[in-house]
Amino acid sequence: MASTSPVNIPPGRAPHRTQPNPGVVIGEDGLARPAWASVDPMLREYYDTEWGMPIRDERGLYERICLETFQAGLSWATILRKRPAFREAFDQFDPDRVAHYGQPEVDRLLENSGIVRNRAKIRAAITNARATIRLREREGLVRFVWGFQPETTPHPRTIQEIPTQSPESVALSKALHREGFTFVGPTTMYALMEAIGMVDTHLLSSHRRGSSGVWER
Repeated sequence: MASTSPVNIPPGRAPHRTQPNPGVVIGEDGLARPAWASVDPMLREYYDTEWGMPIRDERGLYERICLETFQAGLSWATILRKRPAFREAFDQFDPDRVAHYGQPEVDRLLENSGIVRNRAKIRAAITNARATIRLREREGLVRFVWGFQPETTPHPRTIQEIPTQSPESVALSKALHREGFTFVGPTTMYALMEAIGMVDTHLLSSHRRGSSGVWER
């Protein structure tokens, strides 16, 4: 959700006020945000309250992986607008329930206009639910994913300086594939790492920089 989640900059109006640098826009509330979070109220709220905050519960992390999968090739704004429908359609992303989905559930989801109706991505959500359950026999999904947290985080001044993948996201992708997960490529996993606070790619001049508590500014 992240450089791939939200680096999908929504079209829209000019910046509200003078920018301190090319990377951020100063809003009417006086707060500095990247351009993608400065226009659409939904994206601004998401940026101010959710993006980059740690997720350390299994259901929440499984949901995020699923949504990152559905986002591939689309804008994050599209997924965020559909998130309530996704949650309803996928039983609040309860891995135990999704893991038992069969062809009737796949057919039901393909008829649901409120979500992204992509057969391969729907099947990936089911496959990944089953893989999530298998991981409980060891450390569990949360510890598994967070085990790939890097020792350092980027310090971007502009959107262009934000990576789209890293050695850790490549390693995480490979490890998840070995555990039976699908649609978890290195770029998608880097977006996941950004979205859940494993790396802090808030711009240095953003008011959200360092807000996760995982990294210092």
